[in-house]
Amino acid sequence: MVLDSGTQSYERHRSVLSASPQRERDGKKFSEHNGLRLYPYLSPSPSPDSDPAHLGQRPKMLTKLKCSKASEARSEIRRQSETCSSFSSPCSWMRRSESTSTVNSSGRARAQIRSAASLPHIARPKSEEISRRSPCLLVALRPLNVDEEREKFFQSCYTYNPQFEYEEPVPTAVLEKYRDASDQFITQATGIIHAVLEKYGSYENFEVATGGRLLSKCQIWSIIRKYMQKEGCVGEVVVQLTEDLLSQAVMMVENSRPTLAINLSGARQYWLEGMLRHEIGTHYIRGVNNARQPWHSAQGRKRYGLKPANPTEEGLASLHSVLFRKQPFLWRAALLYYTVHQASRLSFSALFQHLERFVQDARVRWEYCVRAKRGQADTSQPGCFSKDQVYLDGILRILRHRQTIDFRLLAALGKVSYEDVTQLKPFGVLEKARIPHFMQDLERYRKQLEHIMATNRLNEEELEQLLPD
Repeated sequence: MVLDSGTQSYERHRSVLSASPQRERDGKKFSEHNGLRLYPYLSPSPSPDSDPAHLGQRPKMLTKLKCSKASEARSEIRRQSETCSSFSSPCSWMRRSESTSTVNSSGRARAQIRSAASLPHIARPKSEEISRRSPCLLVALRPLNVDEEREKFFQSCYTYNPQFEYEEPVPTAVLEKYRDASDQFITQATGIIHAVLEKYGSYENFEVATGGRLLSKCQIWSIIRKYMQKEGCVGEVVVQLTEDLLSQAVMMVENSRPTLAINLSGARQYWLEGMLRHEIGTHYIRGVNNARQPWHSAQGRKRYGLKPANPTEEGLASLHSVLFRKQPFLWRAALLYYTVHQASRLSFSALFQHLERFVQDARVRWEYCVRAKRGQADTSQPGCFSKDQVYLDGILRILRHRQTIDFRLLAALGKVSYEDVTQLKPFGVLEKARIPHFMQDLERYRKQLEHIMATNRLNEEELEQLLPD
C-alpha cells in the first residue's frame, strides 16, 4: 500500500492488470502477506463491524425545508462531476465502482505518487486501439454546467428544473440502453427503505447511528493498513485521502497504478471497513484474479459465451459493504433503485421534493437526483438513467441463490456472473487465485447473508417468484 493524501483529478485507462513483476520473478507461492492460494483457505476470520444501539424513539414527521435555508444548503453542496481518462474509451475493470459517487474535477493539480516497486503495472493501450474506441461513458454523461444549475436550483427554492449541458452529445445507444427503469424489485426497495425509517426515523439518524463518528486521518490510515494486511495486498494499491469526493470512495487507475481514493468526510467509524471490503475485497481482488483467466479480454469472454459481469459484480460488492454490520440495511442500493424508478416518471424538481419523505438533507437529495437524471438535457421532462438499479438487482439475485453459489470460486474466477461459475470451473486458473479474507469462514459468511435477509425483511418465497430457476 502506498499512502498519498493529496487531492487531484484522476485518469483511468482501458487495460488489464498484470501480475506483480516481483512475484513473477520469484515464482513464490502467495502467503498470507502477499496473497492467498485458492486452497487451502488460511486467512483468519475478520472482526465484525459493530454498530451502536438503535435509537429508541422515532422523531416527528419530517417537514419541508424552508426557502430561507436554501442558501445554507447550497454551501454544503460539493461539485458533482465525473472524470475519466483523456482516452476516448469505456473504462475497464478498474473503473470506479458505480456504487460510489463522482470525483470532483475542480482539483486540477495532480499529486505525485510515491514510488513502490511492488505496485502492479497496468499496460497502456496502443494508440491504434484507442482510435477505434467509443467515447467514455463517464465523460459523455458529465454535465458541464452542474455548478451553475445547482445554484439556480437552490435559489429557486427547489422549483427550477436544471438544463444540463454536455461536452458532446450523449450517445444514443447509451441513452436507449438505460432509458427504461425497472419496477421488478420496487416492492423490495420500498420495503427496505421503510424498514430503516421505522427503526431510525430518518436517514440522518440512520447515518449517525450506524455510521458512527467521522475518523481522523491517522485512524483512517491505521484501519487501511490493517485491512491491506488481511487481504495480502500491502504495496499494491495506492491510497489517497481527499475531500473532493461526494461519496465514500472510488477505485480507479491512476498513472497506471490501481488507486483507491477515500473521502475524508465519508470515512465513518463503522462504515470504513465495509467500504474496503467493497472496493478492495471485491472489485480489486476479482480484477486481479480476472487478469489471469483466459476470458480476461473481450474476445475471451465472447469465446466462452460469458454473461455480463453485472449485476453480479456490484451486487456482490454491495453485500460486502454491509456484511458484518449488526444492522446491515441495504439503504443506499434500495434508495438508488427507487429514485431511478421515480425519475422515469417525474421532473427533477418533483423528484427532489418527492425524496424529502426519505432524505431531509438537501445535499444528499441533490446527489441522488443528479445521478438518476444524468444524460438528460431538459430535466423538466420525465426520464432516467437506469444504471444505478444494478446494485439492488445484483444483491437480490445473489441472495436468491445464496445457498447454491460457490462464493470462493466466484471470487477466484474474476469478473464473471454467478450464473457462469459452474461452466467455467474446469477452465479457470485457480492455483494462485486470491480469496477475500472474509470468505475464509464460509459458514460464518453464509450466516451473515441470512442476517442481511432478515434485517431487510426479504422474503424467500417472494424472491423465488420474482427470480424463478
